[in-house]
Amino acid sequence: MTGPCRPACTEPPCAPRRTTDRATPDRRHAPPTDQEDPLSDLDAFIAGLPKAELHVHHVGSASPRIVAELAARHPDSTVPTDPEALADYFTFRDFAHFIEVYLSVVDLIRDAEDIRLLTYEVARDMARQQIRYAELTVTPFSSTRRGIPDAAFVEAIEDARKAAEAELGVVLRWCFDIPGEAGLESAEETTRIACDLQPEGLVSFGLGGPEIGVPRPQFKPYFDRAIAAGLHSVPHAGETTGPGTVWDALNDLRAERIGHGTSAAQDPKLLAHLAEHRIPLEVCPTSNIATRAVRTLEEHPVKAMVDAGVLITINSDDPPMFGTDLNTEYSIAARLLGLDTHGVAALAKNAVEASFMDTPAKSRLTAEIDTYTASWPTS
Repeated sequence: MTGPCRPACTEPPCAPRRTTDRATPDRRHAPPTDQEDPLSDLDAFIAGLPKAELHVHHVGSASPRIVAELAARHPDSTVPTDPEALADYFTFRDFAHFIEVYLSVVDLIRDAEDIRLLTYEVARDMARQQIRYAELTVTPFSSTRRGIPDAAFVEAIEDARKAAEAELGVVLRWCFDIPGEAGLESAEETTRIACDLQPEGLVSFGLGGPEIGVPRPQFKPYFDRAIAAGLHSVPHAGETTGPGTVWDALNDLRAERIGHGTSAAQDPKLLAHLAEHRIPLEVCPTSNIATRAVRTLEEHPVKAMVDAGVLITINSDDPPMFGTDLNTEYSIAARLLGLDTHGVAALAKNAVEASFMDTPAKSRLTAEIDTYTASWPTS
């Protein structure tokens, strides 16, 4: 397999609402009528807008249908087999409870066929939302510690990636993620798999899981190795802890993007640093409410980030678990930031700029966004 650095990409209000497995209508060629209200108009625009997503988790993107199917295949699991019951199951008391539920779903992924099925179906849901490119956060350690050989894991996600691009027009790239709650053993295993196997779709290296009690600096040697192997650094930081965690991610892990970074708004110096150095924040509004990282959407700091000049991207994180999808997150962001269609298109282009696509691929997707926006009727 080839090295992981920047593989080419080909063409391809306000409570969280529950989503289903039905396809999102493609409205690109069906503009709204004059009778539709402005919000419906904007939602229709968002539904057809070509998009990239940079902060979305592999297992966390499993739809209720797929989770229920996997639970039925593994009846010893505590996860409900009824898709309707999953709505209650995916209601979280706090971040710790979210991690507990998340790991119970992770436990449903027990063989290479489970992995391939999940990965391809995630891409299918993305295609319905006009997502052209996604950097999917994948946690190999969660599978290898359950006995799936590392080579079989990599082969399964790569096979699904190639099929998704050929059949669905969705370009997938991987961020291999250390599950922080599993300690340095998981960091060593994740780094080894990333650097030794180097799947073609791998572009970045991350760190997720709880932040409290899991300091970022201890992972510095592993990020140093991944960066030396050509990977980009994209750790989670500042989601459930203060801005000091973001500083640690920048200084010790050499972060090029920050996952969440919600608490960065508490530190004007940090915001100024992020803006000056054009370090993007991967913002996930509904996720922050669902995990209680932010109390209400009205209190979300995304506007403070934008006002400080920080480059933000909008993302769905673990969409079915949070009853959302990327289109919904764009609608929420549009309301919080007071955006029209051109403002929403600018958000979409932020994600392209912040991605690890090569320059020609960025130019193609940016041009597609501009063409779509220019063709949209204005009121």
